Amino acid sequence: MLAAVLQVREGRLQALLWQRAREPFAACWALPGGALAADETLEESMRRHLAEKVDVREVAHLEQLETRSDPQRNPTRRELATAFLGLVPSGVDPSVPSDTRWHPLDELPELAYDHAEILLSARERLRGKLSYTNLGFALAPPSFTLAELRDLYAAALGHPVSATNLQRVLLRRRLLEDTGERRHYGSGGGRPATMYRFRSTRLEVTDQFAVLRPPTMIS
Repeated sequence: MLAAVLQVREGRLQALLWQRAREPFAACWALPGGALAADETLEESMRRHLAEKVDVREVAHLEQLETRSDPQRNPTRRELATAFLGLVPSGVDPSVPSDTRWHPLDELPELAYDHAEILLSARERLRGKLSYTNLGFALAPPSFTLAELRDLYAAALGHPVSATNLQRVLLRRRLLEDTGERRHYGSGGGRPATMYRFRSTRLEVTDQFAVLRPPTMIS
């Protein structure tokens, strides 16, 4: 059992990794995980390992990503691994152990096993679902301005996002609702910004053919 746990931190999409102390791959970084108990489902097991081993309990979304079965993935024995994608909302800061750290996906350290490939799969799954589902709820705090949500989407997608276009897409699909609150920026900070929240925090397909593309460059 492995989890690619992702969160937008400091404006970058980052993954939670722990540093191995023993062989194989001693000193390399790895995805958190563990063995499946006899009385657990896959998801129950994954949530338990995240809570017990890296103290992450505030996963807003967890879904099965893939199963790895290459006979050579573990140099010491045959080992299958079911990988999950987990998302932690912005603003949540789990208290992780000393051997565990967040790493930007564009600056990953040396990883054990096939964990680099799993992380890339997790990133692509996230990017795809941000286009055609309401999965943004799992990256966002409980309430946010459109500018803040734009920045979260841009960090996850890896390219700039127009706040106007994002507003048009998400409001047209009725994914967002006005909280009735306003963000005030103080003297000289401009007019107050509308605060929004996602209508649902359960995964829903909203437009199966939609793709959030990078902005078109005009030469």
